[in-house]
Amino acid sequence: MAKKKLTKITGGPVSQFIQHHYRHFNAASLVDAAKSYVAHLEGGGKMMITLGGAMSTAELGLSLAEMIRQDKVQLITCTGANLEEDVFNLVAHDYYERVPGYRSLTAEDEQKLLERHMNRVTDTCIPEGEAMRRMEKAMLEVWTDADKKGERYFPHEFFYKVLLSGKYKKYYQIDPKDSWMLAAAEKNLPIVVPGWEDATLGNMYAAAVIRGDVKNVHTVRTGIEYMTWLADFYTRNATKKSTIGMFQIGGGISGDFPICVVPMLHQDLERTSVPLWGYFCQISDSTTSYGSYSGAVPNEKITWGKLGVKTPKFIIESDATIVAPLIFAHVLGW
Repeated sequence: MAKKKLTKITGGPVSQFIQHHYRHFNAASLVDAAKSYVAHLEGGGKMMITLGGAMSTAELGLSLAEMIRQDKVQLITCTGANLEEDVFNLVAHDYYERVPGYRSLTAEDEQKLLERHMNRVTDTCIPEGEAMRRMEKAMLEVWTDADKKGERYFPHEFFYKVLLSGKYKKYYQIDPKDSWMLAAAEKNLPIVVPGWEDATLGNMYAAAVIRGDVKNVHTVRTGIEYMTWLADFYTRNATKKSTIGMFQIGGGISGDFPICVVPMLHQDLERTSVPLWGYFCQISDSTTSYGSYSGAVPNEKITWGKLGVKTPKFIIESDATIVAPLIFAHVLGW
């Protein structure tokens, strides 16, 4: 195995810090992945970022929004929770409560949070009335309007309608530049949201259908339609000179869903000229030996026709809330 040559330290203070201090193990993988991300873009490639877990409640928008504005990401795949929780934070941040000692909460303590309508995500409580119900009202307006017109849109497109309308600016409680959803809406960035139905607003949409507020259940487009859209996007945008990379934060459906588009194109549609993913990195705390798809090492994906032998591959077994902002900082030159 060839030795890795030391490279010149570049970038701003954060980039210089990680390059100087992060020399081994997961820390070194972080630097390698960040440098390869930059090289992929500089080589003409495009990048998809996938968001699992509770990255929006972790306020990843503080760095991801700037990644979007500076064209460091061309596509996002995320869970319904991450789609909505960035907007919850945008309109209700002042009502959030942090519980640093969440590990010590008793069942009775949790019941008291429920009675106060504070929904806990690890150490952060999301206020139901100010966040979830406020957004339910906003979304009902655009859902029912589309329903009456016989129009259909993807979940993220309804969010874009609400954000770009400007009607809810008066509720903003963070600097708008720190909302990745607002940055994405302003760029009209493509977003894929598989399994949106299990999110809070997905549940609210189901309730609206049951009540009869929305007459056509198909007013919100589905996951299969997202996959067909992604197949078309990938076919049009991935070339041998400009491949699409995948930067996966966490595991689950946000990563497993989109990566499958390549073997589907090759094996089911026989579009064999479409290139494999051109870069792959995953930040993961999942354990492979437990039979976890999310924790599988990147080489396993070669056997599924997703990655190639020469595809740059990285796995950083660490906390995404720590790792992702550092990598984004390096990509942004901070």
